[in-house]
Formats: sequence, structure tokens, C-alpha cells
Amino acid sequence: MGGCVSISSRSTCSSRSNGEKIAPTCLWIDMFRRKRSRRTFSDHVTVQHLSSIPNRIFTNGRSSSSCIFTQQGRKGINQDAMIVWEDFMAEDITFCGVFDGHGPHGHLVARKVRDTLPLKLCSFLNSFESKQNGSGANCCNGNIKSDVVDPVKDTSAEEKVESMWREAFLKSYKAMDKELRSHPNLDCFCSGSTAVTVVKQGSNLFMGNIGDSRAILGSKDSNDAMIAIQLTVDLKPDLPREAERIKRCKGRVFALQDEPEVQRVWLPFDDAPGLAMARAFGDFCLKEYGVISIPEFFHRVLTDRDKFVVLASDGVWDVLSNEEVVEIVASAPTRSSAARILVDSAAREWKAKYPTSKMDDCAVVCLFLDGKMDSESDYEEQGFSSATLQSNHSGNVVESDDGQNSEPCLQRNFTVRSSEECDQYTRVPVDGENAVTEDQNWSGLEGVTRVNSLVQLPRFSEERPRP
Repeated sequence: MGGCVSISSRSTCSSRSNGEKIAPTCLWIDMFRRKRSRRTFSDHVTVQHLSSIPNRIFTNGRSSSSCIFTQQGRKGINQDAMIVWEDFMAEDITFCGVFDGHGPHGHLVARKVRDTLPLKLCSFLNSFESKQNGSGANCCNGNIKSDVVDPVKDTSAEEKVESMWREAFLKSYKAMDKELRSHPNLDCFCSGSTAVTVVKQGSNLFMGNIGDSRAILGSKDSNDAMIAIQLTVDLKPDLPREAERIKRCKGRVFALQDEPEVQRVWLPFDDAPGLAMARAFGDFCLKEYGVISIPEFFHRVLTDRDKFVVLASDGVWDVLSNEEVVEIVASAPTRSSAARILVDSAAREWKAKYPTSKMDDCAVVCLFLDGKMDSESDYEEQGFSSATLQSNHSGNVVESDDGQNSEPCLQRNFTVRSSEECDQYTRVPVDGENAVTEDQNWSGLEGVTRVNSLVQLPRFSEERPRP
């Protein structure tokens, strides 16, 4: 799988015009300051000010380098959310994310994470920059004792930048989950959301992921043929390392009899909630039993052969392979229509492969790495008006619980099963002999329509765990 890419070492020092040596971190910080010479809206923005931010889209539409599209499935409220935020912190930085909610309030959790997580990431990156400004005098003032930086003691500039982004992702995800836990009006006890987030900064991709939403890269091989490279890992209970952690924390992992391919996480003392992922925001009923919100972090250096990045929820990956997704996006008549065509293709596959099943929600972000999109006329030919484009850029779109422009109302979530249905199933334990090795692609399903959590509220009592 195309997860983490090792970074080749480069020169560890440079010189100013006056001959003074500059440590590697300063090179990146100086570049970052120059890029930030024009203040961006993410500097001091709050959730209340998101509607005034340009170059931030979260509903069906496009930006100057991307297109996004979501479609409600047949299970109830659309619980998927997505975002592209160009000029995020700096002119050459783009933030992308797809969030797939689950549980009774999953749609609200996904939207909350979509709106808040980028701000937390920005906050931690700004904090890092402030610390460098305060403590990096020896570095940036040319006050270096040695003319040559020891490559053994001082890691490369790329490694320092990667370390900074890794720390920012880890801290922002942790802060996001903490805010959800203490939120006064959002019940996340048995509701939660996945998150796959990608930040493009120059020729670098920095990625954080929890849950089973996925990011892939469309690239060209040596024969100029399009290939798919998986960038993130689907973090589900069928991964041996994830199952091992959950079991160490007294959580249980097993599949229901009618869907043996889908391993789920259960409380130690009750057959609930049956979460189909090992990491997620929210789901606090399982946080003491091995489900975590710590993201896996990946860094990839882009080349000229890399063409686009696709982020999507599992509604797409359940029915389309990585290779099929790359082929669909690459062959779209216009770039602006790529996300919509991909969702349409997934919808057709749901009907063809699982005619008796309810289609899952689908959300797609297509980010084109050369920063080019179609002309406005081509965009309107695909069924999107310039008025829609403008509303997406301004963000002045009012969302409601049912995805329509109406008063919010909490409807029954059809992505879950009733407790009566759950009682009739028997457990299918994880078979160690059939475990798939981690270097394989982790697909969403093989012929089973998955629901991410089962509606049966846990009974907290002194009851002993079942054998």
C-alpha cells in the first residue's frame, strides 16, 4: 500500500547572502513567513465566522483546484460531510477532508468535526510558529557556533517539517475529541465520525486518518498509465493490531452471523454498540475499551507523475476499487464533474451488486495537484450554476438535519439495527488463521451491506461479561 514514504535526505544547511549559515528549520520557517505575508482568514477565524471565509467549500461544487460531491443514501439522513479549504493558513496550502458520521447523531458529529478540526490544526501550527519565533533566535539570527551543521545531531529540514505536522495532527485530533466529549448540546456517547484529512503544502502531502474513510493518489507509472496508490489505511477491527489493542482494553471484537465479513467492537458486558471501526471521533461508550481517536499520520512527497488525490467515505470504497476510482476520475469529461460522476458510478454499483441492500451515503473530494480546473462555461455545462459556485465559496449555505433547507429535526437513523434484530444473532469470533496481513489493501466489504453501529444502548451494570 502507498502509505508512508521515506524522505531522502537533502542538504542540512544553507547560507545567507552574507555567508552566514542557516539551520534547516529556518529555511522552511522563512518560506512559511513569506507565504503568509498576506494574512489569511484562518489566522483568527472562529466557527461563527466560517461563512465569511473565501475559498472554503463544503457543499456540492468546485474550487480553483478541486471538486466535491455528496449524495444521500437510502438509510436516512446523509451523515457524510466534506470540505476543501484553499489558502489554508498560507497561499499554497490546501486542506481537504471527508467525515462519515454514524449513530443517532452521526450527521451532527461529522459536521462539527468538519467545521472545527481545521481550526484546531491551524491553531496548533500557529502555536508552533510562535514558539519558533520566540526560541529560534540562535537559529534565525545566524548565531550558529559551527559553520557546518552536524547531520547526525541535526535532522534534515524535511524531517523537522514532518515532525511539526505530525504533532499538529495528533494534538488537533485529540483536542477535537475532547471538545466533543464536553459538548453541552451534542450527544456523542453512541455517535461518532470518521475523518480522513489531507493537507497539501507545496509538493508535500500530510495526512491524518481515523476510521474507514480513505484517501488515494492517482499517478502515472513509467508507461504513462494511470495507477492507484492508497495513501491511508482503513482502521477497522479486522486489522490484527487494532483488534489486539481493543482486546487488551477489555473490549470485544466479533462479527454477527449474517455479516461474518464485518468485525465489530462490543462492550465487555453487553452486545452493544457494535461499532464497525477501531478509531473514531466520539463513541465515548467505547473509549475505555480500545476505540481511540489517535490518527495515523502519513507524509508523501509528490512528483510530476502524481495527478490527483481522491478522498471518499466508505459508501464509495464498499463498491469500487482504488483502480476503478482512479479510472473514473481520470476519464471524467471535465474535472469539475469528476466527483459527481464518481458518486453516480458508486450508486450504480450499489444497485448492480447489492440490489436488495440500501445504498450508503457517499462523499467525494477530488483535488487536482496541478491546481487547474475547467472554465466557468464547462462547469455550467455539467449542471452547476455560477450562483451555486458563489454560494459554495461564500459558505452561506444553511444545513439542516435532513440535508434540506428546513428547520432541523432529528429523524430515526435507518443505518442502524434494532435491539430485537441484534438479539437473534450469534457471534463469529476472529479467526487468527484467516487474518489478512497488513500489507494488503483493506476493502470495505465483500458482498455485505454494513451499518456502522447497532442501535442498542449499552446497559451499564454489575453484570459480568459473557464468556
